[in-house]
Amino acid sequence: MKLFPCGHATHPQWRMAAGLAIAQLRAQMALPGYASAPRLGLLYITDHYASEAQVILDHVRAELPGVTDWAGTTGVGICAHQAEYWDEPALAILLCDLPAEHYRVFSGLAPLPVPATGGWQARTALVHAEPQTPELAELMAELAERTSDGFLFGGLASARGQAPQFAVHGSAAGGCFVGGLSGVALAPEVACMTRLTQGCQPVSAPHTITRMDDLVALELDGEPALEVMLRDLDITLDEPQKAIAVVRKTLVGLSLPQQPAVDRTGHLQQDVRVRHIVGLDPMRQGIALAEHLQADMGLVFCRRDPQAARADLTRICAELREALEPESLSLEAALLQAPEPTQTTPTAGRRIAGAIYVSCTGRGGGHFGGPSAEMQIIRHALGDVPLVGFYAAGEIAGHQLYGYTGVLTVFVSDRAT
Repeated sequence: MKLFPCGHATHPQWRMAAGLAIAQLRAQMALPGYASAPRLGLLYITDHYASEAQVILDHVRAELPGVTDWAGTTGVGICAHQAEYWDEPALAILLCDLPAEHYRVFSGLAPLPVPATGGWQARTALVHAEPQTPELAELMAELAERTSDGFLFGGLASARGQAPQFAVHGSAAGGCFVGGLSGVALAPEVACMTRLTQGCQPVSAPHTITRMDDLVALELDGEPALEVMLRDLDITLDEPQKAIAVVRKTLVGLSLPQQPAVDRTGHLQQDVRVRHIVGLDPMRQGIALAEHLQADMGLVFCRRDPQAARADLTRICAELREALEPESLSLEAALLQAPEPTQTTPTAGRRIAGAIYVSCTGRGGGHFGGPSAEMQIIRHALGDVPLVGFYAAGEIAGHQLYGYTGVLTVFVSDRAT
């Protein structure tokens, strides 16, 4: 597996942006260390180009005829290399050096089949999805069951209007559509690792949901949930304006039953799902959340925190570097390792051939303190690796949907290849 060619550009006219990106790709494909004949392309566009999505896909397919298969989607922002294109017309393309027998492009029109004995088996899958898809959680769980690891990575398309997705194989026409799920399933031979980074910081002690009614938490640790929240946030309903302002800035982190929401360092556990508080129920002393609840789930109140997000992003990059080159990592970075990797860890002495990063729209723009600051953190930690991605309306890791997180996946190969 050689380095993945990567091209990206911004321009009010999509043809100019596409021309610049394709020129970058062709230049890289002529270099010794890069893939010269990749077959799989990932295309991400900002929603400024959404109305021209099919025309853009047709154009890049015609300009790069050797790339037979395409996948991708739309975001209010996209990223590539060290650049972040937020709320501006832009596109990014990554050409993946994967043999045709090691992946499958899928969509609602060409779904990933149920594995048959002795047949092709996916280990994991890159997934793009429409946020308004009915029964999205069930569809994601079903898709995860069709992979041997039960692990998905990706995100929900984001746009101020329609959010087209791309999924096309071979010489088939079309390939641009709205709604449902699409992406690329990867075989066990494709070496990749995924890490999830949180973007919020707890502002309360962790609690356990001891009574609930679907979306409404009624009791925390046996006490009325609303009473616990008011105490934790140091507010009172006697001062409604102040209380509303504080609650609007507050989120909740939810963990699975019997699993803690906060680690021993006081940070959110990696698998905690951050959700909004959508209402209060004074009559029942409850808190309405944007999530179907279960008894004994862990709950902690939290807020977006740029410093915590920066530190956690640095941590997951250190984990990836340690997995690739443990002998070259500093002691400080080594101490940041998580005890268990999310995906199969490659052996030492490998390099990153390409990467995909899906970040929350709530982390885009100036959240990290400056233009493209989030990408600069990744580049500083991992080096100048080929990378594309988008800012999502929800991030996918495992078969769960997260918020205010980043999902970083790297493809690795032996240095000799």
